[in-house]
Amino acid sequence: MTTFIFDVLKDLKSNNVNFSELTFILPSKRAGLFLKRQIPEVIKQTVFSPVIISIEEFVEDLSKLKSVTNKELLFHFYDTYTEQTKKENRDSFEVFSKWAQVLLQDFNEIDRYLIPQESIFNYLSDIQELNHWSVEKNQTEFVKNYLSFWKKLHSYYNHFTKTLVNKNIGYQGLIYRKAAENLDYYIQSNKKKQHVFLGFNALNTAEEIIIQSLLENNLAKTYWDIDSVFINNSKHDAALFTRQHKNNWNYYDQNEFNWVTDNYSKEKNISIFGIPKNIGQAKYIGSLLKTIKTKKESLENTAVILGDENLLIPVLNSLPSSIEDLNITMGFPLKSIPLASLFDSLFHIHKTSTSSFYFKDVINIISHQFIRPLFIINGVDYASKIVETIDSNNLVYLNIERLKRLADKSNEIINLLFSDWNKSIEDALKNCSNLIIYIKKNLDKNKDSNLLSLEYLYRFNELFNALKRLNSDYGHIKDVSTLFGVYKELLSTETLDFQGEPLKGLQVMGMLESRVLDFETVIISSVNEGILPSGKSNNSFIPFDVKLENKLPTYKEKDAVYTYHFYRLLQRAKHIYILYNTEADVLTGGEKSRFITQLELENNHNINHQIIAPEVPVIYPSENIIEKTDDLLVSIIDLAEKGFSPSSLTNYIRNPIDFYYQKVLKIKEHNDVEETVAANTLGTVVHNTLEDLYKAHVGKFLILEDIKKFKSLIDSKVLYHFKKEYKEGDMAKGKNLIIFEIAKRYVSNFLDLELKALKAGNKIKIIAIEANETVLMDIPELDFPVKLTGKVDRVDEFNGSTRIIDYKTGRVEQNKVEITLWEDITSDYTKYSKSFQVLTYAYMMMLSKKIVFPVEAGIISFKNLNEGFLKFSKKDKSGKGAKKDSYITQETLNDFAKELKTLILEICNINIPFTEKEV
Repeated sequence: MTTFIFDVLKDLKSNNVNFSELTFILPSKRAGLFLKRQIPEVIKQTVFSPVIISIEEFVEDLSKLKSVTNKELLFHFYDTYTEQTKKENRDSFEVFSKWAQVLLQDFNEIDRYLIPQESIFNYLSDIQELNHWSVEKNQTEFVKNYLSFWKKLHSYYNHFTKTLVNKNIGYQGLIYRKAAENLDYYIQSNKKKQHVFLGFNALNTAEEIIIQSLLENNLAKTYWDIDSVFINNSKHDAALFTRQHKNNWNYYDQNEFNWVTDNYSKEKNISIFGIPKNIGQAKYIGSLLKTIKTKKESLENTAVILGDENLLIPVLNSLPSSIEDLNITMGFPLKSIPLASLFDSLFHIHKTSTSSFYFKDVINIISHQFIRPLFIINGVDYASKIVETIDSNNLVYLNIERLKRLADKSNEIINLLFSDWNKSIEDALKNCSNLIIYIKKNLDKNKDSNLLSLEYLYRFNELFNALKRLNSDYGHIKDVSTLFGVYKELLSTETLDFQGEPLKGLQVMGMLESRVLDFETVIISSVNEGILPSGKSNNSFIPFDVKLENKLPTYKEKDAVYTYHFYRLLQRAKHIYILYNTEADVLTGGEKSRFITQLELENNHNINHQIIAPEVPVIYPSENIIEKTDDLLVSIIDLAEKGFSPSSLTNYIRNPIDFYYQKVLKIKEHNDVEETVAANTLGTVVHNTLEDLYKAHVGKFLILEDIKKFKSLIDSKVLYHFKKEYKEGDMAKGKNLIIFEIAKRYVSNFLDLELKALKAGNKIKIIAIEANETVLMDIPELDFPVKLTGKVDRVDEFNGSTRIIDYKTGRVEQNKVEITLWEDITSDYTKYSKSFQVLTYAYMMMLSKKIVFPVEAGIISFKNLNEGFLKFSKKDKSGKGAKKDSYITQETLNDFAKELKTLILEICNINIPFTEKEV
């Protein structure tokens, strides 16, 4: 395969051109590297290298202006804006930056296409007058300011461009305009200099004038790269601009048009793959490259063109390990590296001035991979200490003083991270720079293994130095929110360049980097509408019809640019793989590109079109089974000797694996900070409050005055127990305040129930409150002791009948404490767990001989208090009208004991594994 560059060099050689005296001008610097490599292949002798530059470098030389970054232009423009706008009508820099970016882009287009500035700005102003409120007699201040803005556009432009020119700097459009103005002088000064323009397509007016003038003065040659299939088809957009140049330039009336080729018609293998999602495309690119490598085809002439540059990282992670040589023309975005997330978090907490910080933000920052090591001093991990204190004290918000006390010897780091950035922007930037220095000192301890991290730091240090300079020179950044906006803008344009051999191995590049270059094998990704081409985006103040009138590019011209690049990649390639996303996504392209449809309709080549789906392995669910070993049995015996609680046994009934993790392995769930009071905390507070109220009355009959006294203590007791359980969590507002009031209402409603019972003449005697019971259970089949342990919420005597009561803050219905068949009580957790618990308490009380049978046992549900005491009942038969027996007798407990014994024997049986249940 011969390349366009090689053909150009051969043509120049055949015309006996002295290469050393040539100036090659290309659309990009990237193409210059390939040109320089191919010169020795054509010349075959030692010569001085010709000048090889990009068009941007050439026009800079012509204009005598230096290009500056977009962000620096914005600061310059704000100077103009403040000088030309009354103070009371000025936007802040943060607001200004939102619309000024669009206006700068319009200035750029107007200058690149050499549009008379005054006429177009006056035209825009007149349009606004007509479209809006100029006919109103009494215009509001807002309307006057709005129209005044449009009238000032020309004065903004004049002042801004004059300021830039005086400083010998400019934006791209201004540089092009000045280059066109200086062209006559350049031609007079360089009458013997020969220029070679190659690979150009869409040209702005300034470029057209420059190239045409050099051609007409015999100071240039130009080589176009267009195929006859496109240029001979008047409707094909791939040749839209080339046809215009060929037909409209006077030079080509007398001179040959170089070149129209016939490469596209040659045989090609074109495969089109529809693949779901971007990650699917990235993975499939890896598979394609592996296949190409396996076929022993060289990757030297292979390019992966990323239509969507966000695919870079997924593609790099999907490349086969067999690829040794790789060149990436796109940089790794700084916004994607871990250090960016740290500064995002810091800006997030400092955008608004605050005296306290949300605990998740604090943990997020001090746990960051670059920050955590800074808190390890003399072997003490102060970051862990802070996190543990937050968890144990339920701290939702922390101030800097509290953090300093916890950090102890890490106070300097705390100051850098959490001191108020809003005091001054200089201090905020200084904190960021000092933080980078601290991180660098830590990484320098093990420099060899931290080279990449140090590179990250270096680039971020450059970024903050740029922010310091901009703020020092212009002083437009007044608050952290504006600083964050400028930081994000700079960050979005910064990349970390990859190192590699640019002319060797597989090439991974964006669409624009492929200009002028040719590859034998091409893989193009993300060929979707909205990406290739980009669609009808119009980020401009200039209306569509005004653009047409002034011959400014619209979305049609931009689409034609993409069309040219796409088809040019296909011209000389032999093996072409086109990938598109089949999943509809309105934000990033919702359907396959029109380019694919056009390829299929043209029918110039045999096209293999497939929809590819990832291979999804069928994973059959497998039971989680833990076999019991001798060592495991030792742990179970130890647990049995300490005592099985009713809740642990119901946990086993619900799911044996949970019992194994929590009780045998003793794996506890991490206690997260409760921002909102959890249900179990509410339950604990209510239980503890009732214990506190009733514990002094054990062994006594309750009287009305007792309950009335209890009611007067509700507020103080509930508050005390909330502080004890909820630690330093905030109960003064929001959901927590509601839950606090609910707890008080639960206790109050319960006491109202007691009052009602006493007023009705019932006798209530408290026998026990929160009674801790541990009893030995006789199981002859086991050669080790088995104990039952638990805390009974309340035992009382109601009109001479003993009741065992379990409090539940959740809702419980009567049917949840009833059983029909005893064997069901240890098998169905959902239906019978409440019955199991109250019967276990009754059985323990029987074994401890603290109560006389028969007794009643049941639940008081605080969400169902109207039902009162929900008694356990044994139904004689199932179905409607079944007879219920609510008294628990010795016989009842004997029947229950058989099931309980069977359950415990199962837990202790080495031959019965712990098997997970579907919960």
